[in-house]
Amino acid sequence: MHGWTLVSISSAYLTAEISTLGAELQSLVDGCGNPLQWNGDPTIWRGRAPILFPVIGLLENGQYRLNGNNYAMPKHGFARHALFELAAHDDTSATFRLRATAETRAIYPFQFQLDIAFTLVDATLTVSATIANHGTEPMPASFGFHPALRWPLPYGEPRDEHRLLFTDEEPAPIRRIDSDGFLLPTLEPTPVVGNVLTLRDDLFVADALIFDALNSRTVVYGASTGPQIKLSFADFPTLGVWTKPGAGFLCIEPWHGFSDPVGFAGDIRDKPGIFEVAPSDTRTMAMSITLVAP
Repeated sequence: MHGWTLVSISSAYLTAEISTLGAELQSLVDGCGNPLQWNGDPTIWRGRAPILFPVIGLLENGQYRLNGNNYAMPKHGFARHALFELAAHDDTSATFRLRATAETRAIYPFQFQLDIAFTLVDATLTVSATIANHGTEPMPASFGFHPALRWPLPYGEPRDEHRLLFTDEEPAPIRRIDSDGFLLPTLEPTPVVGNVLTLRDDLFVADALIFDALNSRTVVYGASTGPQIKLSFADFPTLGVWTKPGAGFLCIEPWHGFSDPVGFAGDIRDKPGIFEVAPSDTRTMAMSITLVAP
């Protein structure tokens, strides 16, 4: 798609560049120019921080059911491939807007508006999604963030020294997807010990770790020494953690929704993880990424 532009915002501690294509964060660097975000190498994974809307993951047969009708929908929805308009921009903030069109209504028959706002305050980047329903019936949706951070971070600590620290202990079992990308009904023991997830490539041979019974809404990523990244996601019940084994990124993904469960054949309103936005109402969901000095 042509016509996209890059928009830059900065503080004394961070600079972010966001594309109008997908309202996707393309670059996040610290005040010394060290890159904190994956570079989107297309030979490995071209994503950087896609916006997941109005579904997360895959749908059975590539479609969902609504009021007796079937609608095709690509993996993770259409927002990540859509051209957003730049609704507002100053030195430290930018808001990107996607409105319903005839093309979106053909696969998602709702009069939505999606605003993605990026704001930098000191060493914190806050990304806020506001989903508006301008229609006359409740609007089912999922929403997720998918930021890919460097693994290892650019501060000289080795890859195998990196970990995720949850604010609370996380003893609950986790979920997985099958080889086709659908949510498995079985649970497996958590790899978190106390509140520490020691990051190893073999954890991701079976794709993402899906934490859907979390106590924490904040994690700290990095090595035990050097700068770290704190990611907070108070509005999200689920966290996905994913990489391709051996790749130079770790995705820490706040979600409200999942791939279809294996064999799911119900209406989208009955799908696990779906929320609804009432007519003439909005729902706002945000995450923050903070560079924490040692």
